[in-house]
Amino acid sequence: MIGKILSPSTRRHISNIPGFNIRRKLLVIESDDWGSVRMPGVQAFDNLMNAGIDLVSDEGFRFNKYDSLATSDDLSFLLELLSSFKDCTNRPAVLTPVSVMANPNFEQIKENGFNTYSFEPFTETLNRYQGCESSYALWLQGIENRLFVPQFHGREHLNVLPWLRALKSGHKNTLLAFDNQLWGISTAQDPDIGLEYQAAFDFRQVEDLEYQKEVIRTGLDLFEQLLGYRASFFVPPNGPFSKKLEESCVSSGIKFLSTSKVQDEPVGNGKTNKRIHWSGQKSKNGLIYLTRNCFFEPSDSGKDWLIVVYLK
Repeated sequence: MIGKILSPSTRRHISNIPGFNIRRKLLVIESDDWGSVRMPGVQAFDNLMNAGIDLVSDEGFRFNKYDSLATSDDLSFLLELLSSFKDCTNRPAVLTPVSVMANPNFEQIKENGFNTYSFEPFTETLNRYQGCESSYALWLQGIENRLFVPQFHGREHLNVLPWLRALKSGHKNTLLAFDNQLWGISTAQDPDIGLEYQAAFDFRQVEDLEYQKEVIRTGLDLFEQLLGYRASFFVPPNGPFSKKLEESCVSSGIKFLSTSKVQDEPVGNGKTNKRIHWSGQKSKNGLIYLTRNCFFEPSDSGKDWLIVVYLK
């Protein structure tokens, strides 16, 4: 009853009360999905829309309207902008791009008849996209200058095994998206799929957990190989994440895990547990949970985001 009386803004402020607090005023800027192919280009977008696949509503992943790989020009402008803002010690602003390290190798997967999965490092993906050929060098430049400091978002922004099963079974929309070099269509309401491909650590079959442990390990190894340091912070894509994967995170160097305040923990067969989290909370194996206290999602055209950010 109280929840109905309080405004959404008030409820949000109350939800931010529990957890770690400091007197310093800090602005932490995280940006998700770097390195991932979401929408390869206009032609792919048009092909799927013309086939009747919803890519623009909230239910159909409105992010597909805008998300794509950052070009060299995009990154040059971003680094210039970050360096133009200084704090009281003359240090520049820092962006934490929460990044995936790989994308599916569509050609090899098709050649293998959808029987086995292959991936390519995101650096190879960048080299194949026009305008992105110099992007990796700018990633490294940003890291060196402490402007652009990536952390881990997974090996890929894809739930590999359910996707591969759908391709193998001939699932129409999944195959159409595959032919256009993408996977990020909305599938949670499809009875044949039952989860979002973008939710890399969701599962319906419990045995998928073993593969997900491998994804964490190989993804973090690839992160160090490509970016020159070990990631310490992990944001599981889309949120669903099993506590049974936490030990794999710790053993691979993760110290901080991002979760929602009320997290959906998959347990298999479409069932989930609700877990409550707050910033500074510790898991049994030593992970420190971090939660976000505000969001900036300009793809949601129903809000004036300049006003929302100002009010926060």
